[in-house]
Amino acid sequence: MNTKESIAVLAGTPVDTQMGVEVLGGAGLTGLPFPLAEDPRHQTAFQISSDVEKQAKVRSVLQTAMDRGCRKAFVYCNSLSSAVDFEPLAAETGMRIVTPLEVYRSLAGQYRRLGFIAANAQGLAGIERTLYGANPDLELLGACLLPAVLSIEAGMDPAELVARHRLAELASWFRQCGMEALLLGCTHFPYFKEALATRTELPLLDPAVEMVRRILT
Repeated sequence: MNTKESIAVLAGTPVDTQMGVEVLGGAGLTGLPFPLAEDPRHQTAFQISSDVEKQAKVRSVLQTAMDRGCRKAFVYCNSLSSAVDFEPLAAETGMRIVTPLEVYRSLAGQYRRLGFIAANAQGLAGIERTLYGANPDLELLGACLLPAVLSIEAGMDPAELVARHRLAELASWFRQCGMEALLLGCTHFPYFKEALATRTELPLLDPAVEMVRRILT
């Protein structure tokens, strides 16, 4: 694709939407931000609304993006991609829509035991459904961490955030339970990836790199 083409970035809040824009920017791509909610709590409220409401809102956002010249969409939000069925929207609009769940399907066959963390239970359930759908023999342990998301939105220093929310201890628990890696199942979480990596030997899995590769195809 022409790297100057604009790609619609859909996410839960202005903060993680901008993170998605920056991920694309790091690959030389141009993203246009389209947040679905004003903050994490409103995001969760949107994601537990009816399927009809969710599909209508996302359809409207995609149409706006298309009116602004976007032909591809980068869904930089795990819980959003879990809560909304993007396949019929892609077929309806003709847009190429990339979500984290695509990447998780490819990861599922590479592990026997996988820990994962998400922003909320919507994201947790969607990731679990996707991973088990791809590999029914996978052993999973999960946790949802909305308080950590709120700290990221507030701009807390990553090292302080890791300490405040006991993330090193959480990673240690996953490791002691036999998990082979920890999936960062929220697109906010790369914010603290480096700070946490210095305090755990557990590999941390971030789907962003593979998502960028897929948006280029």
